[in-house]
Amino acid sequence: MDQKFLDEINDRMRAVFAQSPAADLEKNLRAMLGGLFSRLDLVTREEFEIQREVLTRTQAKLAELEKQVAELEPASNRTPRP
Repeated sequence: MDQKFLDEINDRMRAVFAQSPAADLEKNLRAMLGGLFSRLDLVTREEFEIQREVLTRTQAKLAELEKQVAELEPASNRTPRP
C-alpha cells in the first residue's frame, strides 16, 4: 500500500471524528475528570519525591537519636539518684 494513500485515509478519519459527537464526548469527559482530580488531594511526582527524601532523612536522624539514647540509658541507670 502507498504511504500517501494511508496518510490520506488517516486525515479523513480524523476529520470525521473531529466533527462527530465523540469529540464532544472526549472534551466533556476530560473536563469532568479534570474537575474530579482537582477535588482530590493529589500531589505531583516532584512533591512526592521531595517528601520521600525528607522522610528518609528523618528516619535516619531518628535511628541516630535512638542509638544515642540507647548508649546513654545504661549510664543514667548507674548514676545514683539523690
